[in-house]
Amino acid sequence: MRRRKFVKGAVGVAIAWPLVARAQQPKKVPIIGYLSGGSASPFEEAFEGGLNDLGWVKGHNVAIEYRRAEGKADQLPGLASQLVDMAVDLIVAPGPPARQAKDATSTIPTVFVLGADPVAWGLVDSLERPGRNLTGTMECNPELTATRLRLLKEAAPGVTRAAILLQPGVLTEARYRDLLKDAQAEARNLAVQLQIFEARDRGQFEKTFEDMASVQVDGLIVMQSPMFVAERQAIINLVAKQNLPAIYEWGVYAESGGLMSYGANVLDEYRRAAPYVDKILKGAKPADLPVEQPTKFELVITQKTVKALGITLPNQLLVRASKVIE
Repeated sequence: MRRRKFVKGAVGVAIAWPLVARAQQPKKVPIIGYLSGGSASPFEEAFEGGLNDLGWVKGHNVAIEYRRAEGKADQLPGLASQLVDMAVDLIVAPGPPARQAKDATSTIPTVFVLGADPVAWGLVDSLERPGRNLTGTMECNPELTATRLRLLKEAAPGVTRAAILLQPGVLTEARYRDLLKDAQAEARNLAVQLQIFEARDRGQFEKTFEDMASVQVDGLIVMQSPMFVAERQAIINLVAKQNLPAIYEWGVYAESGGLMSYGANVLDEYRRAAPYVDKILKGAKPADLPVEQPTKFELVITQKTVKALGITLPNQLLVRASKVIE
């Protein structure tokens, strides 16, 4: 009897022990892979701040593996593969790296922060129903081109021949047609001749600006593209060389010396990626999460460039500015 009781008790302990061990095992901390084409930046801090607001604290209940290409785009495919091999739970890929993340995996959820149309880039099927393993935010608002033209004309009333500089492939054909229609209508209202110029890469900048000079362009609207924002200093230098009043889409252009910008706050766009991460880590599927576009925009003006151009901005424009850089 005693031996049977002992054996029975030992079996009970053997069965119960794995249950106790499993109960005591720490909960798995999800790993976020962050694929960047550049270096460490305030954008990463903004993203982490957005996570903190939702209760995700790096090193506590979430891990973040950063992979940065440091400006060497050819390294991105290898860095994306590293994150896939690590079996991260989710990838965050701002800008062009979203394409490398897409090529590297069709299963790991990926959140992008994009300054282009993700449909035109082939990342999602539609903005409303992404349909794949990618979703995120986009800050590419061609519908505001007419507004930017009005702001440019207000800042520099002497503008009569304005150019729109864009990178082909950033917009879908439908959005491109809408851009042209609205911008041309506004140009007629303002008695401004409008012409489109394209640049596919940095190597075309010089020729494109020479073409602008040949038709005596005296004002410029720079459309958003991931390539343009990465090469913004080269663009701003060429704009300054031709002494052109110009308006851009993101505040980082104004902070780099551009005259003015009108668009979303880029840091806010990185913060807005955090709710996507939160939802996906809690079980949501990227295919079902619509791509979001900003609804709040800011006007940023650089006074140093105003003085360099020799123009005087009307007070009502300065009052409307969200930020004036001295």
